[in-house]
Amino acid sequence: MNYPNGKKTTVKHDKTTSYSRRGMSLENDINVSNENYLKSDIAVIHKKPTPVTIVKVDYPKREAAKISEAYFKVPSTTDYNGIYKGKYIDFEAKECASKTSFPFSSIHPHQIDHLEKVIKHGAIAFIIIRMSIYDEDYLIDANDFIAFYNEKKRKSLSYEWIKNNGHLISRDYLRPCDYLKIVDRIYEL
Repeated sequence: MNYPNGKKTTVKHDKTTSYSRRGMSLENDINVSNENYLKSDIAVIHKKPTPVTIVKVDYPKREAAKISEAYFKVPSTTDYNGIYKGKYIDFEAKECASKTSFPFSSIHPHQIDHLEKVIKHGAIAFIIIRMSIYDEDYLIDANDFIAFYNEKKRKSLSYEWIKNNGHLISRDYLRPCDYLKIVDRIYEL
Protein backbone atom coordinates (compact mmCIF):
# COMPACT_ATOMS: atom_id res chain seq x y z
CA MET A 1 0.00 0.00 0.00
CA ASN A 2 1.16 3.53 -0.68
CA TYR A 3 0.50 6.02 2.08
CA PRO A 4 0.53 9.85 1.72
CA ASN A 5 3.93 10.11 3.42
CA GLY A 6 5.41 8.11 0.54
CA LYS A 7 6.21 5.04 2.62
CA LYS A 8 5.20 1.65 1.35
CA THR A 9 3.97 -1.12 3.54
CA THR A 10 2.89 -4.64 2.80
CA VAL A 11 -0.06 -6.36 4.33
CA LYS A 12 0.32 -10.08 4.90
CA HIS A 13 -2.75 -12.28 4.87
CA ASP A 14 -2.90 -15.63 6.57
CA LYS A 15 -4.27 -17.85 3.81
CA THR A 16 -4.91 -20.77 6.16
CA THR A 17 -7.44 -18.97 8.32
CA SER A 18 -11.00 -18.35 7.16
CA TYR A 19 -12.48 -15.10 8.40
CA SER A 20 -15.79 -15.52 6.58
CA ARG A 21 -17.68 -16.37 9.78
CA ARG A 22 -15.59 -14.46 12.34
CA GLY A 23 -17.71 -12.96 15.10
CA MET A 24 -20.81 -14.88 14.09
CA SER A 25 -22.34 -17.25 16.59
CA LEU A 26 -24.98 -19.85 15.89
CA GLU A 27 -27.58 -17.97 17.93
CA ASN A 28 -26.81 -14.76 16.06
CA ASP A 29 -27.22 -16.55 12.73
CA ILE A 30 -30.51 -18.09 13.86
CA ASN A 31 -31.73 -14.70 15.11
CA VAL A 32 -30.90 -13.07 11.75
CA SER A 33 -32.71 -15.88 9.92
CA ASN A 34 -35.70 -15.62 12.25
CA GLU A 35 -35.89 -11.86 11.67
CA ASN A 36 -35.95 -12.50 7.92
CA TYR A 37 -38.66 -15.17 8.34
CA LEU A 38 -40.71 -12.67 10.35
CA LYS A 39 -40.22 -9.76 7.91
CA SER A 40 -41.07 -12.07 5.00
CA ASP A 41 -44.18 -13.33 6.84
CA ILE A 42 -42.90 -16.91 6.68
CA ALA A 43 -42.79 -17.79 10.40
CA VAL A 44 -42.88 -16.30 13.89
CA ILE A 45 -40.03 -17.85 15.85
CA HIS A 46 -38.20 -16.17 18.73
CA LYS A 47 -35.41 -16.79 21.19
CA LYS A 48 -36.84 -17.55 24.61
CA PRO A 49 -35.64 -15.28 27.40
CA THR A 50 -33.75 -16.93 30.24
CA PRO A 51 -35.80 -16.60 33.44
CA VAL A 52 -33.81 -14.72 36.11
CA THR A 53 -34.56 -13.26 39.51
CA ILE A 54 -33.02 -9.85 40.10
CA VAL A 55 -31.66 -9.56 43.63
CA LYS A 56 -29.83 -6.25 43.65
CA VAL A 57 -29.91 -3.17 41.44
CA ASP A 58 -27.54 -0.22 41.79
CA TYR A 59 -28.99 3.19 40.95
CA PRO A 60 -26.13 5.69 40.54
CA LYS A 61 -28.58 7.62 38.33
CA ARG A 62 -32.07 6.62 37.31
CA GLU A 63 -31.09 6.27 33.66
CA ALA A 64 -27.98 4.28 34.59
CA ALA A 65 -29.57 1.52 36.69
CA LYS A 66 -27.35 -1.54 36.79
CA ILE A 67 -28.24 -5.07 37.85
CA SER A 68 -25.45 -6.10 40.17
CA GLU A 69 -26.81 -9.43 41.43
CA ALA A 70 -29.20 -11.94 39.87
CA TYR A 71 -29.71 -15.67 39.64
CA PHE A 72 -31.51 -18.11 37.40
CA LYS A 73 -35.05 -18.80 38.63
CA VAL A 74 -35.54 -22.21 37.11
CA PRO A 75 -33.68 -24.14 34.44
CA SER A 76 -34.73 -22.89 31.03
CA THR A 77 -36.26 -25.30 28.54
CA THR A 78 -35.00 -24.84 24.98
CA ASP A 79 -33.65 -21.83 23.11
CA TYR A 80 -36.34 -21.13 20.51
CA ASN A 81 -40.04 -21.61 19.86
CA GLY A 82 -42.71 -20.31 17.56
CA ILE A 83 -45.16 -21.09 14.82
CA TYR A 84 -44.59 -22.13 11.21
CA LYS A 85 -47.29 -23.18 8.75
CA GLY A 86 -49.69 -23.73 11.63
CA LYS A 87 -47.30 -25.99 13.54
CA TYR A 88 -45.62 -25.27 16.85
CA ILE A 89 -41.81 -25.45 16.61
CA ASP A 90 -39.46 -25.85 19.56
CA PHE A 91 -35.71 -26.33 19.33
CA GLU A 92 -32.35 -26.09 21.04
CA ALA A 93 -29.22 -24.61 19.43
CA LYS A 94 -25.72 -25.74 20.39
CA GLU A 95 -22.22 -24.97 19.17
CA CYS A 96 -19.56 -27.64 19.28
CA ALA A 97 -15.81 -26.99 18.95
CA SER A 98 -14.82 -30.66 18.79
CA LYS A 99 -13.68 -32.30 15.55
CA THR A 100 -14.98 -35.71 16.51
CA SER A 101 -18.19 -35.50 18.53
CA PHE A 102 -20.95 -33.53 20.26
CA PRO A 103 -20.94 -34.33 24.00
CA PHE A 104 -24.29 -35.12 25.64
CA SER A 105 -23.11 -33.05 28.61
CA SER A 106 -23.85 -30.01 26.41
CA ILE A 107 -27.57 -30.65 26.66
CA HIS A 108 -29.35 -30.97 29.99
CA PRO A 109 -31.77 -33.74 30.99
CA HIS A 110 -34.58 -31.21 31.62
CA GLN A 111 -34.16 -30.04 28.00
CA ILE A 112 -34.50 -33.62 26.73
CA ASP A 113 -37.59 -34.00 28.92
CA HIS A 114 -39.05 -30.77 27.50
CA LEU A 115 -38.44 -31.91 23.90
CA GLU A 116 -40.13 -35.25 24.64
CA LYS A 117 -43.17 -33.45 26.06
CA VAL A 118 -43.63 -31.04 23.15
CA ILE A 119 -43.29 -33.93 20.66
CA LYS A 120 -45.95 -35.84 22.58
CA HIS A 121 -48.29 -32.88 22.04
CA GLY A 122 -47.65 -32.69 18.29
CA ALA A 123 -44.84 -30.13 18.05
CA ILE A 124 -41.99 -30.15 15.57
CA ALA A 125 -38.88 -30.44 17.74
CA PHE A 126 -35.23 -30.58 16.82
CA ILE A 127 -31.71 -29.60 17.76
CA ILE A 128 -29.41 -27.47 15.64
CA ILE A 129 -25.74 -28.24 16.16
CA ARG A 130 -22.97 -26.08 14.72
CA MET A 131 -19.78 -28.05 14.21
CA SER A 132 -17.54 -24.97 14.43
CA ILE A 133 -14.36 -26.68 13.22
CA TYR A 134 -16.09 -27.60 9.95
CA ASP A 135 -18.24 -24.45 9.75
CA GLU A 136 -21.31 -26.67 9.32
CA ASP A 137 -24.77 -26.49 10.87
CA TYR A 138 -26.95 -29.60 11.21
CA LEU A 139 -30.61 -30.00 12.08
CA ILE A 140 -31.23 -33.20 14.01
CA ASP A 141 -34.79 -34.37 14.60
CA ALA A 142 -35.41 -34.51 18.35
CA ASN A 143 -36.81 -38.07 18.09
CA ASP A 144 -33.54 -39.30 16.55
CA PHE A 145 -31.43 -37.39 19.06
CA ILE A 146 -33.46 -38.62 22.04
CA ALA A 147 -33.43 -42.25 20.87
CA PHE A 148 -29.63 -42.21 20.60
CA TYR A 149 -29.30 -40.32 23.90
CA ASN A 150 -31.55 -42.84 25.72
CA GLU A 151 -29.50 -45.83 24.53
CA LYS A 152 -26.76 -44.68 26.95
CA LYS A 153 -24.15 -46.56 24.91
CA ARG A 154 -22.08 -43.42 24.33
CA LYS A 155 -21.53 -40.05 25.97
CA SER A 156 -21.62 -38.17 22.69
CA LEU A 157 -22.82 -38.09 19.10
CA SER A 158 -19.94 -38.73 16.74
CA TYR A 159 -19.38 -36.29 13.90
CA GLU A 160 -19.98 -39.20 11.52
CA TRP A 161 -23.37 -39.89 13.16
CA ILE A 162 -24.26 -36.20 12.87
CA LYS A 163 -23.29 -36.14 9.17
CA ASN A 164 -25.23 -39.36 8.45
CA ASN A 165 -28.34 -38.66 10.52
CA GLY A 166 -28.47 -34.88 10.63
CA HIS A 167 -29.46 -32.52 7.85
CA LEU A 168 -26.91 -29.97 6.65
CA ILE A 169 -28.44 -26.50 6.81
CA SER A 170 -27.84 -24.13 3.93
CA ARG A 171 -27.00 -20.49 4.44
CA ASP A 172 -27.03 -17.27 2.55
CA TYR A 173 -26.71 -13.58 3.33
CA LEU A 174 -30.35 -13.07 4.38
CA ARG A 175 -30.65 -16.38 6.20
CA PRO A 176 -27.28 -17.48 7.59
CA CYS A 177 -29.00 -20.53 9.16
CA ASP A 178 -31.92 -21.35 6.86
CA TYR A 179 -33.27 -24.25 8.90
CA LEU A 180 -36.88 -23.95 7.67
CA LYS A 181 -35.86 -25.45 4.30
CA ILE A 182 -34.94 -28.60 6.22
CA VAL A 183 -38.13 -28.43 8.33
CA ASP A 184 -40.19 -28.32 5.10
CA ARG A 185 -38.41 -31.36 3.73
CA ILE A 186 -38.23 -33.69 6.73
CA TYR A 187 -41.59 -32.82 8.31
CA GLU A 188 -43.31 -32.61 4.90
CA LEU A 189 -44.84 -29.16 5.41
